[in-house]
Amino acid sequence: MKKILALTSIRSDYDLMSGVYQLLHAESEIDLQFLVSGAHLCATFGHTVDLIKKDGFRILIEIESLIHSDTQKARLKTASILLQNAIDAVSIWQPDMIIYAGDREDVLIGAMLGAFLQIPTIHFFGGDHEKDGHVDTLIRHASSKLSTFHVVSIEQHRQRLIKMGEPVERILVAGSIALDKFVRHNDTVAITPSDVFPPEKKLEGYAMVIYHPIEENHRTDQAGTVFETLLLTLKKMGIPAIISYPNSDPGNQFIIEKIHQHEQDPQFWFYTNLERETFLSLYKQARFLIGNSSSGILEAASLPLAVVNVGLRQQGRFCAGNVVFCGNSAAEIETAINSVMTPEFQKTMTEIKNPYGDGHSCKKVVEFIKATDFRALLKKTDDPLEMI
Repeated sequence: MKKILALTSIRSDYDLMSGVYQLLHAESEIDLQFLVSGAHLCATFGHTVDLIKKDGFRILIEIESLIHSDTQKARLKTASILLQNAIDAVSIWQPDMIIYAGDREDVLIGAMLGAFLQIPTIHFFGGDHEKDGHVDTLIRHASSKLSTFHVVSIEQHRQRLIKMGEPVERILVAGSIALDKFVRHNDTVAITPSDVFPPEKKLEGYAMVIYHPIEENHRTDQAGTVFETLLLTLKKMGIPAIISYPNSDPGNQFIIEKIHQHEQDPQFWFYTNLERETFLSLYKQARFLIGNSSSGILEAASLPLAVVNVGLRQQGRFCAGNVVFCGNSAAEIETAINSVMTPEFQKTMTEIKNPYGDGHSCKKVVEFIKATDFRALLKKTDDPLEMI
C-alpha cells in the first residue's frame, strides 16, 4: 500500500487537483489522505473542508493555521503555524509521497517537510511565472527547487524549470489537470441560473467576477477600490454579475467590505462557495469572465470564454487569445469589456484552443505516479554547473 499525503489550504488548489485526487482515491493500492489547513477551516471563506469530506476523502489532520488579520506578516505567521503543527503528524504517519500544487505559502511548507523528513514530493503547476512582482511567484520557484518531482502544464514551464537547474528526468509535461473537470462535467444536465439565483436578483446576461487582492505599490487597501471600480463599471454598462468572495491574501477585507456595501444590489449576486457542478454550469453560461483569477488564464479557453484580466495579477503568464489585459481605471476596464463583446472578438473565439491541454491529463498523471519509484529520485545531487 502506497501512502500519499495531499496538502491543501484553500478551495482553489483543491479544485485544481480534484481530478487527480479522485483517481488516486479509487486505486485500491493507494491510501490517499489529506492535511487540511488555512482558509479551508475558516467560515469567512466558506469552511470548504466540508467539500473535502463530502467528496469522501480521508483527512489525516486538520490544522487551524490561518491568522485572519489581512497582512503579509499574517501569511508568514500562518505558514509557521502550519509547519510547527504538521511536522509530527507527517513524521508519525510517514507517507511514501507528499503532493501539493501552486504557489501559496503552504506549498513551500510541504516542500520543506519532504526535504527535511526525506519523503519524496511532487509539485504540481511549477515552472509558471508572473511578472506582477508578487511573492507567490518566488514561492512557486523556491518550492520547485525543494521538490523531488514536477508535474507541469506546458513545455514553456518545463523549459523554465530546466533553466532553474532541474533535470529533465524530474519533469512530466501532462497538460493542466485542472481542465479535466470541464470534460467530466455533464452539459446535458446544465443548471438553469434562475434555479440558483435568489428571485429578487436580475441577472440575465451575467458576467462572472473572480477578483482577488494583490499588493500594488506596497499597499493592499487598493484592492477594495479596484474591486468597487470593476463593479460600478459593470453596473454603468448594464451588465449584471455573479461575484465570488476573494481568497485569503492580504487585502481581502477591503474587498469583503465592498461586497457588504453592494450585496443588496439586484444586479449583483455574491457567493462564498458553490458546489463544483453548479459553479461549472454557471461558468459555462457566463457572458464573460472578469477579474484577475488564474482560471481566466488556465481554464476559460477550453470553452472558450472571453476574459478581461484587471490589473497586474496574472501579467506575464502564457495564455490564449481569449484574454484581454487592462489597467485598474474605470475607463480601461470599460474599454476592455467593450472589446471582448465585439462581434469581431467573438468570431476569433471560435478558433481558440486551450494551450494548457485537452482535459485528459489526470489519468496520465496517476498512471505515472503508480509506475514511478520516486524514492530513487529523492536525493537531489544534480549540479546545475554540470548540466547541459
